[in-house]
Formats: sequence, C-alpha cells, structure tokens
Amino acid sequence: MLDTVAVAAEDPDHEQPWADLGLKADEYQRIREILGRRPTSSELAMYSVMWSEHCSYKSSKVHLRQFSEIPQETPVGGMLAGIGENAGVLDIGQGYAVTFKIESHNHPSYVEPYQGAATGVGGIVRDILAMGARPVAVMDPLRFGPLDADDTHRVLPGIVAGVGGYGNCLGLPNIGGEAVFDESYLGNPLVNALCVGVLRHEDLHLAKASGAGNQVIMYGARTGGDGIGGASILASETFDETGPVKRPSVQVGDPFMEKLLIECTLELFAAGIVAGIQDFGAAGISCATSELAAAGDGGMHVELDRVPLRDSTLAPEEILMSESQERMMAVVEPDDVAAFLAICAKWDVEATVIGEVTDTGRLVIDFHGETIVDVDPRTVAHDGPVYSRPLARPDWQDDLQADGAETLARPATGEELRETVLRLVASPNLCDKSWITDQYDRYVRGNTVLSQPSDSGMIRIDEETNLGVALATDGNGRYAKLDPFAGAQLALAEAYRNVATGGARPLAVSDCLNFGSPEDPAVMWQFAEACRGLKEACLELGVPVTGGNVSLYNQTGETAILPTPVVAVLGVVDDVTRRTPSAWSAPGERVFLLGDTREELSGSEWAHVVHGHLGGLPPTLDLEAERSLAQLLHAGVGLLTSAHDLSDGGLAQALAEGSMRHSVGVSVSVGDDAFVALFSESTARVLVTVTDGDAERLVELAQEHGVPITSLGVTGGDALSVDGVLDIPLDELRAAWTATLPAALA
Repeated sequence: MLDTVAVAAEDPDHEQPWADLGLKADEYQRIREILGRRPTSSELAMYSVMWSEHCSYKSSKVHLRQFSEIPQETPVGGMLAGIGENAGVLDIGQGYAVTFKIESHNHPSYVEPYQGAATGVGGIVRDILAMGARPVAVMDPLRFGPLDADDTHRVLPGIVAGVGGYGNCLGLPNIGGEAVFDESYLGNPLVNALCVGVLRHEDLHLAKASGAGNQVIMYGARTGGDGIGGASILASETFDETGPVKRPSVQVGDPFMEKLLIECTLELFAAGIVAGIQDFGAAGISCATSELAAAGDGGMHVELDRVPLRDSTLAPEEILMSESQERMMAVVEPDDVAAFLAICAKWDVEATVIGEVTDTGRLVIDFHGETIVDVDPRTVAHDGPVYSRPLARPDWQDDLQADGAETLARPATGEELRETVLRLVASPNLCDKSWITDQYDRYVRGNTVLSQPSDSGMIRIDEETNLGVALATDGNGRYAKLDPFAGAQLALAEAYRNVATGGARPLAVSDCLNFGSPEDPAVMWQFAEACRGLKEACLELGVPVTGGNVSLYNQTGETAILPTPVVAVLGVVDDVTRRTPSAWSAPGERVFLLGDTREELSGSEWAHVVHGHLGGLPPTLDLEAERSLAQLLHAGVGLLTSAHDLSDGGLAQALAEGSMRHSVGVSVSVGDDAFVALFSESTARVLVTVTDGDAERLVELAQEHGVPITSLGVTGGDALSVDGVLDIPLDELRAAWTATLPAALA
C-alpha cells in the first residue's frame, strides 16, 4: 500500500527505513518538522537522495560560500552564469560564450569501472547541454592506485575504455587530463570529467520552472532500475576494506541515445520553445523536479505514473530515485507542446508531458490518483542540513613537514644523473600516456588545435575569426598532503600556467575537490585549508570560480586518499592559428628558462620515485610571478617557437618531453648543481625556445615583464645532453618513456 500524504498524516508512528537510506536521526526528525508529519515513503526517498552529501554539499557549503566573494569580472567580459547553475558560463567576446564544468564519478567507477566512467562523461555533457550550449570537448583527470597493483589492473582498463567509449560515440574530442598513480588511491580511484560547450549569448538557458500552466516534459531514455541511489548514495559513503557499504546498481549509459538527445535539445533551443530545462543527474526525478520548481515560481504538479518506464515493476520511490541516464526535463508553454513533441519525434527521442507548473509553491506528485509527495520544493533542493564539521590540524602534520627531502641521497656522478633521468621518465606518473590517450578520439569535429601531450587542450570556436579557448586540469595530491592551503594554490597555478603556455589569457576556474571522510576532523581541516587557499589565489590572479564539484568519503576504511583538489582553468585565445606549441620542432633554436630555480625537492617526483618519500614543504608559490609569466607568454605569441611549463619532474622532464616530441635533441648547460637544476620543482617556470635571431627580443620582453630569464643552450642533434655530464640518445630516452604502461597493462 502506498504511503500517501493522508495516510502519513494519520499514522505518525509508522516505522520508516531512514537510516538505510543514509539519513541521520536528526535529519529524519528535521524532515518531520518541515512537513508537520512523517514523510511518505516517496518523500523520504526524495529527501534522502537530495540531502545526501553528493547532492546537498552539507559538509562543504560553509567553506564553498567564500568563492562567491571573488569578483566575476574577467579580462574579456565576465560571467553570464555562475555558481548554482548547472555550469558556469563565460563571455569570451564576439558574441560567444563558453560553459565548462568538472565533476566526479569516483565511487561508481570503482564498483563498475566502465559504466561508472562512461556515465560520468555523460552526466557532465548534459550539464553543459542544459545551459543552452553545444558540447565541444571533454577532459578526464584520473587517479589510480600503484600501477603494479591487481585492483589498478581491474579498474584502469575499464575506466579508460568507459571514458573513451562514451566520448568517442558522442563525437566529442578528448583534449586533455591526467593519469596519476599513488598508493592512497588503491581501492578509491578518482574519475573526474570535464566538458566545455559553446553558445551565443542569446542562447543561454537556465534551470527554472516559471509560468503557471506551463507544461513539464520529460524526454530522452526511459526510466529503469539502474543507478537507484547510485551516485548520490555511493558518493556519500566511505568504502570499507571489502567494498562499498552500499552497492546499488551503477548507472548504465547509452551514448547513442545521448547523441540523439544532444541534437534534439539543440534543435528545441533553436526553435525557441524551451522556457526552462534541467538534466537528470544524481537523484534523478527527485532532483530535476525539486530544483526546477525551487528555482522558478515554486510550484509544480507531476503525474508520476506518466513517466515512461523500462521496468513496469518499479515502485514510485524507485522511479523518483532512479539515476537512469540520457534524460532531460523541460518546461514548455502550452502552445509550444505540439512543436516540442514533433521535434523529439523527428530525432526518435521519446517525450511525455508528466506535469505542469503551478503557483502553489508546492511540489505535488501523484501516482495512480493518490498524492504521494506534497512538499515545499526548496526544502528538498536547497534547505538540506548544513554542517560546520569539526576540523583540526592533524597532530602528524608538523612531523610530516619537518621530514624534508634535504637528507635524501642524491646522484653524485654523471652516470647516476643519467640513470635518474631515465628512471623518472619511465615512472608511472611521468611516462608516456599514449596507452590511455590513444583510446580517445582527440580530433573529431575538426576543431582541435592542441591536445595530449601538449600542456593544454585548445579548441577553435569560430572558423572565420579563429577565436578559441584553451583548458588545463592539474592537481598534486602530495603537495596538498604536505600543505593543503598551498597545494590548492599550486594546482591552480599549474593549470593557469599550462593554459598560458599556449598563448591563452586565463579567464576562470572550475574545481573538483576530492577528499576523504568529512567526519574526520583532519580531513575537514585539509578541505577547509584547500578552499581558503584556492579562494585567495583566485582573488590574486583575478580568475573567478564558475562552479565545480565536491567529492567526499574518498577513503578505504581509515585510509583517506591524498587530498586532491583538481583545478581546471579556461583561457581565451584570440587566434588559434597563432598559438605557441609545447615542443620545439627544428634544430638551431635557442633554449631559455623563464623563472627562478630554487632547491625545492620535497614532495617532488624524484623524492617519490627514487626514495618513496613524502615529507617537507611543497614548492613556494609567487602568484605575482605567475601572473607576470602568463602575461609574457601571451605577449610572446609569434615570437616563441615553443613553451613548456616546468612542474612534475622539473627541468629534466621538460627537456625530455621537448626533445622526444619531434625527435629533435637539445644541448644545455645548467650550472654547477646539475641535480637541483634538473629535478627541482620550483614554480613559475617555463622552458621556451626562439629562433636565434629572436633571442635578444625575448630577453628584452622578459625584462619588460620582470621575469627572470636564463639562456640554457640550443636545440639539435639526436640526444638530450647536459653540461657534458650526461648524454642520453633520444631512442634510449623514448624506449624508457614509452614502455611503462604497455608493459604493465598488456
């Protein structure tokens, strides 16, 4: 028998499974206070998923609010939509706007790697579509356990196949990302997905249901039992030693249906018959109805039995919680319904009117003639619990920071330096990632300008003016473990620098904050410090946060992942035909280092790979130096023949990658302390090349921008040569760099 509203009011003592749905006792009591009665089983289902950590951000809201203090102006025109929308939207000039966002699908990807990763891509693409934009590219920052671990061999191939399979079927180029390996991600891989879309200013759409009498239409795939409580509950629970606490079925994706949905939705936008729109993500219909109603006039009436089903046995609670993919909800004026349904039929997309907008201020849902939900939609969508969780700097932090890399044994001879370079280029985090990226289509649609292994991905927006955007994602969990405040800022600085190396002007940020359990005060301290650091760095660099995602409970038992704030930066490129490549392609060019090198080896790849060591303080950060460097790189477009940022692995890795890209070697001189020069990970540094005739102009430009510049050497030959102390043929270097992933994953 259904728990209808009338029955719920008359039977206040009926026992309900609130704890099994992830609610705390005080949260359940709060729901009763809001309603003035116990909830129906359907209302309980809605509140449980919408008040989950994943959907309500109940542990992170108090820290995320500070991002709204960052001015929304950018060098081009500012934000057209920001935090709180499906995705942020930026003016990039010429009447164009771009929307981009990064989100996580971590726990579902551990349970079912292929579908978890695939539906992560599908979900972020629909967020972009819901803003009125055509999705044009995706990116995938990934984190795994040790490369030689059995569970890494289980999850990595499926996750990569899922990302590639879904994106390739949609015809979206994958233009960048990361693949990082660390012990802390064993049993808790991170699958973050980014999408960027393009729209004209006038095409912007928002998620709201306004206008009493307007019709609510659900269109796309049918609703099934897959993913019931999936992302919302999985992402709100810690995994124990044997697996997740809850194992609902992970969502199943159909990229061909999503492709039809994209084209259908874009035609609906072009026809001007969409008054409001929302994609279906975590929490399914519960999310779409409550958020649309709450953002509009506040009222909606839905006939749940009209929802097209793949499984006729689903109970109403299951229909409300289902996270079946490839579904959208639109608000349409009555006179436009016929045209809306006709366009959907043209694309073979099923569409059904399931309700209408009201002026009651209530979300009312009926099922076979009985009212099963009667709530204020804001209480479901926005008024969930907000926790100021206890936070405390862990007592081990001082000892960790005191254990720096200064005492670690260093290579003392040229041969030992040579062996160290080869060992690092072959290490899992620095090796060639072609085994992964070759599974992605990077050039579909014909507008990809840069992609892996370049510092940033770049997409042409306008084929006549060559206006474009560049994107990069970065995040170093080791740095964040040593100092979460600095770690978040370093992630932003690296992504900002990577975008700038191609010649773009950095505009804005989206972030995906991956941390352990918020119930651990040490984790909450890390999270709070990372948010504070990111906000202050964005203020100083003048880049607003457009939105993003928080993923908590990323830990197995008592072992949390490295705190991993992943930061995405988007920049605008006036003319993509004048971008700066990441590697030199001709001999005889002059090689320069922009920026200062200090002895900063704690948290470095060298300490990690050679010594298995993590301790000390991360590299110091000078945001003004980063800004000046970015301005120089933008001014140097057309002068610079290549620009490659220095980060993980330091100068040695940049020289190796620059040499191997086009099989043109390099000879450099780095001074008395070759070890520090090669492996330090000091920030605000870029390796650049110019033709011999332009060297003097580059020096003048660096001086104009206050950027330190050092002449290193010249390109040419078939080896990486440093000061005569090491000489590595490119064939040997490439053999070491390319062998690692194929050997481990064959």
